[in-house]
Order: sequence, then structure tokens, then C-alpha cells
Amino acid sequence: MFTTLLISIAIINLISVFLALIMVIADATIGNYGVCSITVNAGAREFEVLGGQTLLRALNQEGIFIPSACGGRGSCGLCKVKVLEGGGEYLPTELPFIDDEERKQLVRLSCQVKVKTNVAVEIPEELFSVKEFTTTVEKIRDLTHDIKEVTLRLEDPNEISIKAGQYIQFVVPEYGDIDEEVYRAYSVASPPGDASHVELEIRLVPGGICTSYVHEHLKEGDEVTINGPYGDFFLRETDAPIIFIAGGSGMAPIKSILLDMQKQQNPRKAMYFFGARSKRDLFLLDEMKALEESIPNFTFVPALSEPLAEDNWGGEVGLITEVVGRMVEEASSSEAYLCGSPGMIDACIEVLGKLGVAEDRIFYDKF
Repeated sequence: MFTTLLISIAIINLISVFLALIMVIADATIGNYGVCSITVNAGAREFEVLGGQTLLRALNQEGIFIPSACGGRGSCGLCKVKVLEGGGEYLPTELPFIDDEERKQLVRLSCQVKVKTNVAVEIPEELFSVKEFTTTVEKIRDLTHDIKEVTLRLEDPNEISIKAGQYIQFVVPEYGDIDEEVYRAYSVASPPGDASHVELEIRLVPGGICTSYVHEHLKEGDEVTINGPYGDFFLRETDAPIIFIAGGSGMAPIKSILLDMQKQQNPRKAMYFFGARSKRDLFLLDEMKALEESIPNFTFVPALSEPLAEDNWGGEVGLITEVVGRMVEEASSSEAYLCGSPGMIDACIEVLGKLGVAEDRIFYDKF
């Protein structure tokens, strides 16, 4: 009986492989969709593309850059556009990111919509101002054992207009087993006053396409293509007290905002809670100390969740959400700005809600 079960499993696996092979062949042969037209914003732009590619890629190739933090893998939900004609049926991969109201408005994930016929789309007007930039790697610096600071000098165009806290998309070229360009989103760490440079903090993710490229292949002097800026993660112009929370490379946009606050001598009360595992995961402590001294009413609170004996750590200990819960008694009048992993952001939103922060006053880029 056990032998029969194994044979059955083997047959099912063979059938699955066979069907997958048929789908690949069909997509490459029967699925030859020829040339299709894409109409953008009722004729503001119109062009022809080779069918069979994703709408996201087709738009990018025409210089219309749609934000996609995950590089088109369907896991971030940022690449939303309205597909008025030619989008076909919703895919199961889209539904977790599209609510009922968005479905009524024909909102789709452009990375999941394949161009198989003529398509009409509607995109936010501000995306027409997003540009592609050729840059040169001016400097690479190790911030921790797994985070590199990469400074890019803009070449063409040679300036970028960006708000502190926004992000760009980094174009990873073909390398190793990667046989096509991919995009990844990274928050900008440099102050907006430096329009000729973009500074990124990139943490190594084992197996990550872009992070592996940056940590193992990228060198000073290399050419890098980016596009942007994107995002609405920037400091609102209010007088509300500010709670910043970040971990790891989530330092980047908060640092940019703080440098801008320093330049403006912004008097708003602000606390920055930065979480790390052990002391070797902390970085830019001297820079944060200098900002504490130069920004009115600003306090920096680093915390370690698992300090080692040799760390001799005398600061806050615990998950960053626990530290926030201990040190902030009531925050109903505050705004919060978060940057970190999706899990960390969800946990912070829960804690901040208990402290009285309204959901519409909590800002973050979840990637």
C-alpha cells in the first residue's frame, strides 16, 4: 500500500510538471499577441508595444515609471493603475491588494496584468514627472556587518527634486543567473538640499536579487540607473509632536527627514525610537547624537532586543514596540512615521493605536 501511495504521488507530480510545460509552450507560441496599443489618460500618451509582457514593464519601457517596491513580483501592491479597457479578469495574485471600491474603479496591479490586446489605462498625473537618472557610484561604506551605504552621483539629469522621506527605484542589471533587469525600491537617506546625490542604505537579504548585487558586485565608479522620486512618506506641515520608529535600513528616510529638520531648525517635539538586535546592528550613533544637539526638542532612543554580554549595553532593552509603550504615555495629539519590515510596522500601528494616535496620522512605506 505504501508503494502504491508513492507511485500515485509520483504520477501526480509528473502530471503537474507536464501541465506547467504545456503552459510555458502555449505562452511562447499560442500566446503570441503581436503588437498592441496602450492609451494613457484618454490619449495623453499613446504607443505600441509587443504583446505578452506585463503592463508594468510596457509602461516602464516607454518612460512611464509606476512605483513597484517588489520589482513586479506582485508582493507589494504599489503598482496600481486603472485599467479601463483590455485588462482581462482579475488574477488571484491581485485580490489581496485590491478592495471592493478599487475593483469598482477598475484598479489593477500593473505587474500582474499582461498586455494581450489594446489597453486603456489611467494613472496619477504626478507619475509623469518621475524621471530616469543615470548615476555613478561615488562611495560605498559599510555601516554594519550587513548594511552598506551607497552614495550615487547624478549624471544625466544631474539633479533630482525630492522630498525628505521619499524613495527611488534602483535598476539591477543582468548578472549571474539574473537574465533581465529588475527594479527594487529604496528610501533616500540624503537630505533633499543635496540635489546632485542620492544616498541609500541597503541591507543584505540572503538570496535578494538587488541586495546581493549591491553587496557582492557593485563597485565605486560603476554606473547605476535609478528612477523616481516616489511616495508620500514625508513630514506633514503641522505642529503635532512626532514619533519616529525604525529598525535596520529603515533608518534611511528618517535620517533624511531629520537632516531636513536640522536645516530648517524645526521646533516640533520629536522622539526617534530605533530598534536593533545587538550592538553590532547599531549605526550612525554619532550622527544621531549630533542631530540631538542641533535640532530643538529632538530625542534619539536606540534600543536592543537581544543585547550580548560583551555589548555592555546600558540603554533601553526590548522590542522597539515595548520601548515605545514604556516611554510614551499618551500620544493622541502626535503624528507617527514608521519605516521597517511589514511585521514591525503592523506591531507599531497596534501600539500607537493604544497610545491614542489616530490611524490617519500614522505614515509609512511598507516595503
